[in-house]
Amino acid sequence: MRWWDIDDVLALERALFPDDAWSAGMFWSELAHARGPYATRRYLVAVDPEAPPGAHGTDGIVGYGGFAAVDGTGDVQTIGVLPSHQGTGLGARLLGELISAATDFECHEVLLEVRVDNARAQRLYERFGFAPIGFRRGYYQPGNVDALVMRLGLTADTTADTTAATGPTSDSASDPSSQGTQIHG
Repeated sequence: MRWWDIDDVLALERALFPDDAWSAGMFWSELAHARGPYATRRYLVAVDPEAPPGAHGTDGIVGYGGFAAVDGTGDVQTIGVLPSHQGTGLGARLLGELISAATDFECHEVLLEVRVDNARAQRLYERFGFAPIGFRRGYYQPGNVDALVMRLGLTADTTADTTAATGPTSDSASDPSSQGTQIHG
């Protein structure tokens, strides 16, 4: 993700998470730590080149994800996928890329929070080996929704595990699982 993607990502963010969407300032702050020799963040966008210009107010951006690393611990900050692309494996591809970032940042574990009422996302995370470790009461505001905290321990086998969870990858437009969607930072 680059600064010029923020407006499009914000449109998607507001559509996906209307009650607790991130602000432009939050994305700007995260991207400020995503480049250079001391980078501690990795932010990605998924672009569908087949999407009509301005589709969904996002100029082809159909998903995004963000990751932060501090002192050997990684945190999946956010993942969002346009409803029309949910169920295509795009969320799994984004998560796989974020876990790869964790290995790039030499993390020994990855944490994340997920709404307790988001069973679909919880199943995705479990498929990658994340396990529940606790709750954060009232984490998502203003709805006062609890978050389930999940953890993935990283080992030498983690890369193989994420490949198994995402399946074979392809950016080919003829691959129905990817719908021609490209992921880039």
